[in-house]
Amino acid sequence: MDEKINPGGCGCDMDLIGEHPILDFRRGERVAFFFDGRQMEGYEGEPIAMALHGNGVRVYRETEEMRRPRGFFCAIGKCSSCFMVVDGVPNVRTCITPLRAGMKVETQFGNGRVPDAGE
Repeated sequence: MDEKINPGGCGCDMDLIGEHPILDFRRGERVAFFFDGRQMEGYEGEPIAMALHGNGVRVYRETEEMRRPRGFFCAIGKCSSCFMVVDGVPNVRTCITPLRAGMKVETQFGNGRVPDAGE
């Protein structure tokens, strides 16, 4: 089993709240994106972290020194737990970055590496 996917999630179908007695969910168009090379689906405009969580992904990055896994924590863009590499850019706060069709989201290892201009 992929260690980034929780035991209840297969990473193949979204597990999201459909309706709520108080909140109204207005979702964007359902779009495909890629996580570590694997195609997943989410709703355009929702935070990337929400789309990952809905697909069962619980580990977003690994710390530099102790190699500890980090995932969803504050959900308001104030911590670094949800940093990931998005479309080649490291240290993107996925809890506040909107999902777009075709995005390439990758697990971040350590502090992230900014690609050279030629890459």
